[in-house]
This record gives sequence, structure tokens and C-alpha cells, in this order.
Amino acid sequence: MSSENIFLFVPNIIGYGRIILAIISFYFMPTNYVVATACYVLSALLDAFDGYAARYFDQSTKFGAMLDQLTDRCGTMCLCAVLISFYPRYSFWLLLSMTIDIACHWIFLHTSLLQGKSSHKFVDMSENPIMNLYYTNRTVLFWMCFGNEAFYCALYLLHFTEGPLILGISLYRIVLYLSTPVALIKSGISLLHLFVASKNLSIIDVNERRREKRE
Repeated sequence: MSSENIFLFVPNIIGYGRIILAIISFYFMPTNYVVATACYVLSALLDAFDGYAARYFDQSTKFGAMLDQLTDRCGTMCLCAVLISFYPRYSFWLLLSMTIDIACHWIFLHTSLLQGKSSHKFVDMSENPIMNLYYTNRTVLFWMCFGNEAFYCALYLLHFTEGPLILGISLYRIVLYLSTPVALIKSGISLLHLFVASKNLSIIDVNERRREKRE
């Protein structure tokens, strides 16, 4: 039986497309908000399609999951970097947002991998009904991620234009106001990931130190 080339799996090819679109959006972000927004939003929306393709074609891989995570994190980080140049007085909060996003996802992912190598009992957030809904309901997860991205995109667009008016109010401002609570909740969930991952990492440390002392 010939070995499979996971790099050519359908969801991973979609992932490469997401990266290309993201890079194009980065190039145009300072100057052309139409092209930048179109490419950035399309890259973000394809995130849902690569997951569907992975399930449909039975092509879920660790490489694909990592590619997906890195594209998401780097995309949001680069958009925040541009926003800092647009809104320097809010640089602290944007830098804090970037730090929370990167640090919390990194330690949670790394700790999850380490947990797979141990049989010790860990803190499980899915036992909490709210977190269980977040983990198991794809609709809830989609709208949480969508709302978070909408917050940063609305900030970005407002630097260039107020956009269409609805009852005399800028559409982009409406999106900003509606998505702000979602972005705050998303950051709160990320901080909870950081706390729980740190607790689980300490359990792994204690477990390994006990094993070393026995040896």
C-alpha cells in the first residue's frame, strides 16, 4: 500500500489557499481596504470549509490542524499590528489582545499534546456546561470566532470609511458595537484556557518529578 501524501489532502490545499489570501490582504492593508478586506474575510470563511472537507473526505491530520491554528493566529496578529499603526492611542489594548491570543492558544495546544502522553487526571473544562457548549456546538464556536473577527475588521474599515448608513448609523459602527462583547468574551475564554492549561502543565510536572524520584 503506497503511503498517503497528506500535504495534498483537500483540507490542506484549502489551507494553503487561506495563507495566500491572508498574505495578499497583509500587502494591501495599509492602502487598499477593499482588496484587503475581501481577501482577509475570504481567508477566514474558508476556515469553516477546510474543517468540513477534513470530515467529508476523512482527511483530518495533525498537520492540517496546526496549519489551521497558525493561519488563524497569524492573521489576527497581523491585522492587530496594522490597527496599532491606525489607532496608536489604543496600542496597549491591541498589544494585550495579541499577547492573550498567541500565548493562550500556544500553551493550551502544547499542553494538550503533552496530556496525550500521560494517563494522569487533568482539569477538564468540558465538564462546565458553558464550556461544553463552546467545545461541542459548532454553531456557537463559529459565531464566537466570527464575532471576534468582525470586531477587528470593523475597526479596520472605520479607519477608511463609515460605510453604508442604516437609520443614520454607520453599518461598520453597528458591527463594532455588536461584536465588542463577543471579542471580550472570546478573550476571557482564552484566559480561561491559559489558566487551565497552566494547571494541567503543573500536573504533568508533578507527575514527571515523582517518576524521576522513583527511578
